[in-house]
Amino acid sequence: MQKKTAMIVGATGLVASELLQLLLNDSYYRTIITVSRRQLDITHENLVQVIADYDRLEDIEELLEATDVYCCLGTTMAVAGSKEAFYKVDYTYPVEVAKIALKNESSQFLLISAMGANKNSNIFYNRVKGEVEEKIKSLGFPSTHIFRPSLLLGERKEERKGEKFMQKLSQAAPFLFMGPLAKYRPIKAVDVAKGMIAMAKKQVVGISTIDSSQIQKLADTQ
Repeated sequence: MQKKTAMIVGATGLVASELLQLLLNDSYYRTIITVSRRQLDITHENLVQVIADYDRLEDIEELLEATDVYCCLGTTMAVAGSKEAFYKVDYTYPVEVAKIALKNESSQFLLISAMGANKNSNIFYNRVKGEVEEKIKSLGFPSTHIFRPSLLLGERKEERKGEKFMQKLSQAAPFLFMGPLAKYRPIKAVDVAKGMIAMAKKQVVGISTIDSSQIQKLADTQ
């Protein structure tokens, strides 16, 4: 059987960086394509890097061909600086990527969203995440997988005090995240990456929405 091609969009992010390393060490895909604003400091015989201006994706449509698309685009309000800039990164760019991927006959679209995503939410962040989920699901990929991780743990360039606090809390009092509250337990970025890969390999047809505890279970199978 001919091996598949993976594409990681937003390849410099926390989860995307873990995804790239895992996929380069896995023989499941023949080629891994990264899409990012800048060149990554990594080389590999199976790696193809695409430098993108996300405002002009139509210029590189022919380069965005892959069997499975891992969409890791996302920012924070603090980094974006405005609601308009946040919306562009977390809604407009993923949707444009998805439309091109569908045009190029991608089979699976795997999107990192967030816990609390809800298109009807009064919270702007959650509402945008909910809106992009609904739009991606409506496009009609053979397989659409939405991942809603809890607080991500991993080494970031910028310090996030909230993440450090939650990491210490989950380590000191793990009983707080048992049973129905398991989906709120902070999750390592590498485990989100593992969960996404595990789901992609299942090749489940249809639409799936996967919460943080389910992502962890998938990761544990890798």
